[in-house]
Amino acid sequence: MIKKKQMAQDAFFCIFLFCFILLVLFPFYWMVNTSMKTENQLMMTPATLVPLDHVSMKFLPSSINYQAVFQNGLFLHSIVNSIIVAGVVTLISLVLGSFAAYALAKLYFRGKNFILYLILTMTMFPRVSVLSGLYSVMRFLHISAIQSMILSYFLFTLPFTVWVMTSYYRQLPSSLIEAAYVDGATPFQSFRDILLPLTIPAAVTTGLLAFISAWNEYLFALTFSSVSPRSRTIPVAIAMFSGTVSRQYPFGEIMAASVVITLPLLILVIVFQKKLVEGLTSGAVKQ
Repeated sequence: MIKKKQMAQDAFFCIFLFCFILLVLFPFYWMVNTSMKTENQLMMTPATLVPLDHVSMKFLPSSINYQAVFQNGLFLHSIVNSIIVAGVVTLISLVLGSFAAYALAKLYFRGKNFILYLILTMTMFPRVSVLSGLYSVMRFLHISAIQSMILSYFLFTLPFTVWVMTSYYRQLPSSLIEAAYVDGATPFQSFRDILLPLTIPAAVTTGLLAFISAWNEYLFALTFSSVSPRSRTIPVAIAMFSGTVSRQYPFGEIMAASVVITLPLLILVIVFQKKLVEGLTSGAVKQ
């Protein structure tokens, strides 16, 4: 009886897991499926799960949307802009966030708990509430669109990075720092040579999340690049697609561009998968 109950529970769990995976992956599959269809397949025939020829009903994928995307000079330039913006924001957030997290977790000074909670409150404000003020400041200081995006994204990724990294640094035993002090190490040397290598999983996790946030941000990028089309990042460039294949709304090109910009994030997750899991589960077990 117990064995049958366990088998029923396992079967229910497998069915639930299959439905969940299907629900999560189907939008990505549909994006790839749509990107490989021509305009006739999208507009003139009913929706199909695979690209089909509307006459012979044979499997007929097309690369015309990908060709149009890679021939779009503004889109290719937007990829470079997004790499610059997201890369610089991630690097600055990790460097400054690591220093701040080490100080808040391992050094002793008055008011550090107040500072930590003040940093947390900075993540609670909706971004749209500060957009107009930031835009006015950037225009007054004559800061370029790329630099404006880097500074504005940095204001939102740094508090999150500091908060997560501080929690990770607190889990590291203070005896490591004390032993380093006994050996004559300075606080900076103990941070650089002992604690920093141990925080690589947390740095990968927070860095990847900061990169994705900057890579996918749309509202600030649209505002700051409104007077500088060459400064558009990928989300804005896709939203501004007018279509190069025909005068119809370019669903296929938009889906092809979405596939192209999703691949770098997918590659990053696969490459850093082990460190990412370690960083996400670092607080699950008490050490």
